[in-house]
Amino acid sequence: MVAAKLTALGVAVLELLHEKPMHPYEMAQLMRERYVDQRVKLKAGSLYHTVERLQHNGFVEIVDTQRDGRRPERTVYAMTAAGKDVFEQRAREMLGDVAQEYPEFLSGLAVIDDLGRDMSLAELEHRLTLLRASVAADQVMFERVRDNAVPEIYWLDFRYAAAHRAFELEWCERLYADLASGRIRFQDEKPSLSLITKEDHERKTS
Repeated sequence: MVAAKLTALGVAVLELLHEKPMHPYEMAQLMRERYVDQRVKLKAGSLYHTVERLQHNGFVEIVDTQRDGRRPERTVYAMTAAGKDVFEQRAREMLGDVAQEYPEFLSGLAVIDDLGRDMSLAELEHRLTLLRASVAADQVMFERVRDNAVPEIYWLDFRYAAAHRAFELEWCERLYADLASGRIRFQDEKPSLSLITKEDHERKTS
């Protein structure tokens, strides 16, 4: 399918051109303002390469050139009819379909018993530190987009990502507590006396 040619950055470019024609420098500014770089890898070189590829595929076209004083000439792009069609098709797939994704964290959880208690708890503690910092940074970003009056429709993706990080932090905190207390046991460990007593008590009273 033609839509498969669109990378995440390609979709982000067409997303902006869906609003109006603009040059890549303006695209980069808007992407940073709307925190698009939280969901796609944004680099100047890759952005220009993506725009060139979209033009090569007939999804965007040059509509104007602008010059501001001695600054280099800026090329203004607009989305073509073909670009609008492929953008809409890909956008519908991304919004409506449930894609099978393979986060590395799932593989990390699968090998916890192999790593052992001490190493697993140390790595989880490190992850918790990073997650707490990310959740705190999310709150700062929320305040910033609200202060800048960025329409909420433009940062729904950021809201979702922030909610996901908050959920992961809470889930990992519970996992750490369960592993540290022995409620979830490593295979080379024996249950603690307190846990045995509790389990015996539950069996006797059930």
